[in-house]
Amino acid sequence: MIRTGEEAVAWIHTRRKFGSRPGLDRIEALLKMLGNPEDDVKSIHIAGTNGKGSTVMYLRCMLEELDLTVGTFTSPYIETFYERIAVNGQPIPEADFVELVNVFMPLIEKLDADEHLQGITEFEILTGMAFYYFKDRVDIAIIEAGIGGLMDSTNVVHPMLAAITTVGLDHVDILGDTLEKIAQQKSGIIKKHIPIVAGDIPENALAVIRNQAVQTKAPFYSENKDFLVDYIGFDKNRNERFNFRNHQFYLKDLRIPLKGRHQTENAGVALELFSLHCQHESIRVNENHIREGLKKVRWPARMETVSESPLIIMDGAHNPHAMRRLTDNMVHGFADTHIHVLFSAITTKNIDEMLNMLQQVPNIKITITTFDFPSSLNVEDYAGLDNIDGITIVDDWHKGLNNIKSEMISDDVLFITGSLYFISQVRDEMKKVH
Repeated sequence: MIRTGEEAVAWIHTRRKFGSRPGLDRIEALLKMLGNPEDDVKSIHIAGTNGKGSTVMYLRCMLEELDLTVGTFTSPYIETFYERIAVNGQPIPEADFVELVNVFMPLIEKLDADEHLQGITEFEILTGMAFYYFKDRVDIAIIEAGIGGLMDSTNVVHPMLAAITTVGLDHVDILGDTLEKIAQQKSGIIKKHIPIVAGDIPENALAVIRNQAVQTKAPFYSENKDFLVDYIGFDKNRNERFNFRNHQFYLKDLRIPLKGRHQTENAGVALELFSLHCQHESIRVNENHIREGLKKVRWPARMETVSESPLIIMDGAHNPHAMRRLTDNMVHGFADTHIHVLFSAITTKNIDEMLNMLQQVPNIKITITTFDFPSSLNVEDYAGLDNIDGITIVDDWHKGLNNIKSEMISDDVLFITGSLYFISQVRDEMKKVH
């Protein structure tokens, strides 16, 4: 019997040894033992290389403006493990999570006793927990896919809507080494007759998704064709501004607190989903619901300002696709600023490519470091870069952070970026200090 949240999370983490194991057999068996709660939860399914989490949050906040109770299943976590399963933005209470673990433990033992089904992973268990917890508790759940889509455990869901936010090269060992192969995996979430929304996706990958939509007779809505996001820029409070137009309405000067042009594109995907949801449920769209919902969005470690003096921004640019978005934001939003970067990542990512992108940014100084995580970057592997002007290697991120802050002058900016696991650790320590 598990009695505390600490024990419950520790038990979940024992499943990490099984890593990522694509396939639906284990999660389907688990959900069957639970009475298939996923069939009783109205849901929206979101996949994509990047932008999934913030799209979930934009959509959640707008749906809440309709007085709906909204469940969200997201990963990874930044502030607390419990945030991965949340209702109206509130992480699952510790007591509820302990209760869930006690329900699930004997079921997992049964699965492990079956040679075909043994070794269910942490993510698969959490997926099952989310559906079980949301049943009879929420009006609608927004489910974020983990890796890919076709063989991701969340793909057991039977949604009313689905979306693919972006397609970029990530998890190539699992999903394939081309955009077309990755798009094929992500388009696996498309179900027969279920509307699918596609974000700003390269044409070669978009063609794969569009073809899957045709094959499944799924209504298809894509950015720049069925809906348009017209980027305006910052306001005086550093909110991003944009216009949005689709088949239903044209909204001018929308504002979001999350920074970066790509965030307006994520908001556009969420707006299209919100529009389709209102159509499906015969709800008259109220412009105030949209504006108020978007203003309330908070999503840690996504272009998040954690300090104004000195200016420190955290962004979990954990793969080349996300790093390209970040460096674009650096170049266009901080063109006349000296930029400092504290960077670390995990070895399963293309670290060399991400560092190369950072080096192309003008007026930049990069500190490469490591952190406490099983597959974190090994600084010894990058020792040779220490001879390159503008790059420093530090084996302790605390030291690296303090060194950068001591060098900064009033107009400088520090970006802390790379792995979301790294960002989470730094953010937690910084919050303790403040």
